[in-house]
Amino acid sequence: MASFASPEIERLIALLAKLPGMGPRSARRAALALLKKRDQLLTPLADALTDAAAKVRACSVCGALDAQDPCAVCSDRSRDRALICVVEEVGALWAMERAGAYRGRYQVLGGLLSALDGVGPDNLRIGELVARARDGEVQEVILALPATVDGQTTAHYLAERLADAGVSVTSLARGVPVGGELDWLDDGTIAQALRARRPA
Repeated sequence: MASFASPEIERLIALLAKLPGMGPRSARRAALALLKKRDQLLTPLADALTDAAAKVRACSVCGALDAQDPCAVCSDRSRDRALICVVEEVGALWAMERAGAYRGRYQVLGGLLSALDGVGPDNLRIGELVARARDGEVQEVILALPATVDGQTTAHYLAERLADAGVSVTSLARGVPVGGELDWLDDGTIAQALRARRPA
């Protein structure tokens, strides 16, 4: 199929198409929007991307992304140093922060254990988590991992690795979401909600 765009535009479209949630059509629309609004969108985006590439790094303590090291969360002295919340990726950390209900620290694993994908314990920040859990300050490690096979496998492995660290290991409750109706929920969610029931 013949291309009607210059190599520069084709490269922009190809790179945009690699972003999560962007297919070839969405990438073409995004590229056109950027090029039409060069001064308002394209140039500021290019500057922001260059700035982020130069300054943003993984925190040496928790693995979060920030322009400072240690990151803003690890540097915040008002955070509860007795709590570590373990998340798969930085997006989950951001979700926890948006909720505003957690004031402890984090550990970003950088993925989940997956035999199919060849991801083992050495590919994740598990050693760093275990070392932090044994530092004497930590009292509880909260496993905030996905309710998937890989998430549950990782949670089970972490619970075993932390068994002799002298900390309490807990998981986020799972079940019926706030505002959720039973007839719209899947069987697994309902079963988990029954197992995690508590006094009313």
